[in-house]
Amino acid sequence: MKKRINDIVKIQTGIYEKPERNGEVYYVQARHFDSNRAFIKTVKPDLPNEAKLHKHYLQLGDVLVAAKGYDHFAVAYSGIIKPAVASSMFIVLRLYDAENVLPEFLAWHINHPNTQNILSESSKGTSLPSITKSDVGDLEIFIPPVATQMAILEIDKLMKKESNIILKLNNLREKKIQQLILNTLN
Repeated sequence: MKKRINDIVKIQTGIYEKPERNGEVYYVQARHFDSNRAFIKTVKPDLPNEAKLHKHYLQLGDVLVAAKGYDHFAVAYSGIIKPAVASSMFIVLRLYDAENVLPEFLAWHINHPNTQNILSESSKGTSLPSITKSDVGDLEIFIPPVATQMAILEIDKLMKKESNIILKLNNLREKKIQQLILNTLN
């Protein structure tokens, strides 16, 4: 089944707040993710727990899409930190029907190179390109059965694991060759 993202999610933007040193609420920003789009677990809460933030709290399964910058990556909020709000750097997607569309699958779809190309072409601005809620909402997504979504996610996870192993092997091979060269010189 093919749908527009607008049809399966509520779309909102993150909020702009000024972080403080000793907060109780996590203010999720793009810099809180590593190059593999994994959340950096050493981040500390940096917003006071004020009533005005409560309606912006991230919910389990929300998908954050980086709206500004050159990488419009998406991540599914897993709830490892809470309470948390998304910064204005993000567009927040809240699924209407998380039983038929897995948040991780939606994030995978947005992170797919074909979708990233579409978002890059849609981005506006030169110094800090950005995308809009409608750029994301107008994207089309093919929604297979949940079992197929899970299989796709498992294959993607294994593919990333394989890439990391290959990278480590290449690094070790390079170190070994460099050491052999040094040994022959000595």
